[in-house]
Amino acid sequence: MTRHVVIVGGGFGGTALARRLERRLPEGWQLTLVSEESTTTFNPLLAEVVGAAVFPEQVVAPIREMLKSSRFVMGRVTRVDGQARTLRLSTLAGPLDLPYDHLVLAFGTRANLDLVPGSPKHALPLKLVGDAMFIRNRVLQRLARIELESDAARRRLLGGFVVIGGGFSGVEVAGALADFIRGALRAYPRVAPDEPSVTLLHDGERLLPELPASLGEAAARSLAARGVRVRLGARAAAVQAEGVALADGGFIEGATVVCTIGTRANPLVEQLGLALQRGRIPVAPDLSVPQRPGLWALGDCALVPNGDGTPCPPTAQFAVAQARALADNLLATLEGTPTRPFSHRSRGMMATTGHLKGVAQVGGLSLSGLPAWLLWRAYYLLLMPTWGRKLRIWVEWSWSMFFSADITHLRFTRTAEADAEPVPGQPLPTPSQPTV
Repeated sequence: MTRHVVIVGGGFGGTALARRLERRLPEGWQLTLVSEESTTTFNPLLAEVVGAAVFPEQVVAPIREMLKSSRFVMGRVTRVDGQARTLRLSTLAGPLDLPYDHLVLAFGTRANLDLVPGSPKHALPLKLVGDAMFIRNRVLQRLARIELESDAARRRLLGGFVVIGGGFSGVEVAGALADFIRGALRAYPRVAPDEPSVTLLHDGERLLPELPASLGEAAARSLAARGVRVRLGARAAAVQAEGVALADGGFIEGATVVCTIGTRANPLVEQLGLALQRGRIPVAPDLSVPQRPGLWALGDCALVPNGDGTPCPPTAQFAVAQARALADNLLATLEGTPTRPFSHRSRGMMATTGHLKGVAQVGGLSLSGLPAWLLWRAYYLLLMPTWGRKLRIWVEWSWSMFFSADITHLRFTRTAEADAEPVPGQPLPTPSQPTV
């Protein structure tokens, strides 16, 4: 009788685990990976999509290309029966029941716009490729609107872009926005260079608190050189249609607000009845879920203790390291041998601050500028599956280093929508480009 290991989640952790396990599972075991998407998204590269420094297809990898002998099912888990050890999936062909003997949760987290009042209505998240493309299109729409406006105050409002959060995502998207806007202005001659502005709000004392203070300061200087207004110690109290209200009573004007803070657990966690800590599933040192035989978790959705007892950061590097450890521990469980606690020493952390600029800490070495940016790209290029894909992306990335970013506004209008009546002051709505 075939027994089953099921992984739910096709991100860094889930796909790395599947690739490691499928070569080593004993005879009689079947591995299945379940994901709502058919691709793995390289989330740290989403800011580059916003800035059109890379194409959307360069930050995703087809999961089917990453697996050799495992089964892949594109679907959403709608129910978990822990007693019968079955999953109910919603798939393209309808409901599907999937049995499991061991279940691994690797589905990451969701964006939580409720963290700042007004964000669900007025702020844009950056969690998916669709989010990145929407923000990029919004920038181009704003510039086009400015050209058509005669009122100076309205032009200034439309040109205001505010980013909430001074962590990795916030710093990277602020730099990408500034570069993209500056490059795009060549095609918008009726927009003055000083009309668009990018403001980065961070409630801490320095940017990138996960990195040494010197690199956080270097990131701030790099952003300032690009024209980004960095506001430290500025806590967003509410997002409104015309900007962000601050906790100290101040107000930052801007018609476009990007929120990079706040995460929430996947709704599936509630069905499992798991108690969360810091919004994540607490696991034992060997990545098993306590009191739940056969249940494991890793990646952003899991609160994994490192060797020194501190929680692991929710980064791709740690997710991949956890996948290696979990694969070994799951196989040890199947063989009836002891498992080992997870322990990983960070190889470094990196962030971009715009095109060709970044900051990085690798071991005890701190880098900034072009070397950090090249190292950052090289790392994610190595994570891409298949040598053919790596080569194609390397060529395209190298080409983009020497030429201006693409300012094509992709709307994906279908024939049936081509004659739709426009709404004054708004672009034509399409399935991929909601009304703004």
